[in-house]
Amino acid sequence: MIITRATEYAILALLYLARQPRGEIVYKKDICSHQGITPAFLTKILQPLIKEGIVGSQRGVGGGFFLRKDPSEVTLLDVVVAQEGPLFLNECLTDGESCDRKVFCPVHGAWKEVRSDMMATLKRHTFAQLVQAEKANLEKLGR
Repeated sequence: MIITRATEYAILALLYLARQPRGEIVYKKDICSHQGITPAFLTKILQPLIKEGIVGSQRGVGGGFFLRKDPSEVTLLDVVVAQEGPLFLNECLTDGESCDRKVFCPVHGAWKEVRSDMMATLKRHTFAQLVQAEKANLEKLGR
């Protein structure tokens, strides 16, 4: 499974917003120039995060985007699910009746465990932690 480019860029945009003081409005052009995202694509990828209440937007002169939640309250899982939808990995983990082998299939349990582990890992990584890790990495590089 490869996450979409939209999800990758949404994570980068959120990381940029998480570096700013809470509630500070950030111009679209600043996010775009620092993260290498086109303005139209940025607007598109932030819409699901606005809908989920993670990001806020302000229109007009002086408008832009801001983080609605504290970076310690937003996880990689939040962004992935907002962009991609629920993580199932394959059809047998969906809520529907797409697989009639669930009851006896030995692989079903393995897929369920992989999904659970992946979701737990994504949930463990908050944007506050990611910002701190970035600072530490840049310090190691002498920047």
